[in-house]
Amino acid sequence: MTVLLVWNFVFTLLNVLRGLVPAVTLFSSFIYAFGCFSVMVFFFVFYRAQR
Repeated sequence: MTVLLVWNFVFTLLNVLRGLVPAVTLFSSFIYAFGCFSVMVFFFVFYRAQR
């Protein structure tokens, strides 16, 4: 899921730079990617702490 959302962020960034989509969509895409990445890091650290 994290890879998909990061790919979506990169794709949105490229489209914003090309002028195809408004810059506001970049903000929401970044929030989703950052949130999913944070949850992934939390679960990884939690998993390592349990071992």
